[in-house]
Amino acid sequence: MGVDYYNILEVEKNAKEEDLKKAYRKLVMKWHPDKNPTNKKEAEANFKQISEAYEVLSDPQKRAIYDQYGEEGLKDRPPPGYEPSGFNPRNAEDIFAEFFGSSPFGFSSSGPGRSMRFQSDGGAGTFAGFNASDNLFRTYSERPHMQKKPPPAESKLPCTLEELYSGSTRKMKISRTVMDAKNRRAVPETEILTIEVKPGWKKGTKITFPDKGNQQPNQLAADLVFVIDEKPHDFFKRDGNDLIVSQRVSLAEAIGGTTINITTLDKRTLSIPVTDIVSPGYELVIAKEGMPITKERGYRGDLRIKFEVKFPTRLTPEQRAGLKRALGA
Repeated sequence: MGVDYYNILEVEKNAKEEDLKKAYRKLVMKWHPDKNPTNKKEAEANFKQISEAYEVLSDPQKRAIYDQYGEEGLKDRPPPGYEPSGFNPRNAEDIFAEFFGSSPFGFSSSGPGRSMRFQSDGGAGTFAGFNASDNLFRTYSERPHMQKKPPPAESKLPCTLEELYSGSTRKMKISRTVMDAKNRRAVPETEILTIEVKPGWKKGTKITFPDKGNQQPNQLAADLVFVIDEKPHDFFKRDGNDLIVSQRVSLAEAIGGTTINITTLDKRTLSIPVTDIVSPGYELVIAKEGMPITKERGYRGDLRIKFEVKFPTRLTPEQRAGLKRALGA
């Protein structure tokens, strides 16, 4: 399909008009070049692409052609009223001014909603090297080359089982290289990122920081992705949302019963009576004492206790006889 307008606006394919308006408003306010003086080149490219996507998807005829034939269809099968030479999107600033009524940034205007940067002696103005009398978008074949975004940079974030049980706040200092405002020189940059580890997160959970990775010449900055890794625990083992613990008991306790004490990951003490006979493979399940379930607030997995029976290595004749009598052997 070529350019994915739905992805550019971050909406679903069944998005309604109000969804498109909300998405356009949010993104275009973020990427307007006047709000991004330090990375104007990237902002201009994104601003134009967002406006282009909104123009197509907010027009039922253009959207229908785009959904059926893709980007090429807009050129090859222009909607009624468009020249056969191809679909020529409108000026991004015109769409912006039409949407907001006037510039929300307080520009002095040479026309309704028109920024001062479009003024010039000839009345045609310039916009970062593009002639405003020619549409900023022109035809697709003439559109300037868009900067590519490299694959995300992934890094492991080791967490203890306690952190994944109760949640935690992690501060990560990152060092990266970014291009200067003129996109000519790579400069080092450091930043502190805050990660809120949610209770119940599992190994493999990804936390994405858009545009916080390294940047190369003529490329957008990569996204930085932290991937949750789980450190081994001395006592507990995780199985999905459940916690498993091994407990050793004597033969007498396995047969006659006992009470075991377990310290939970949040430092509570559970006193658990064992009244069943502990036979080979026996497992005692304590409901809702496992890991929190992230997507089901207030719910937890189970605590599963697996037993190991310690058999005596020696018995006196009297003990053997007593066991036989007690067990009816």
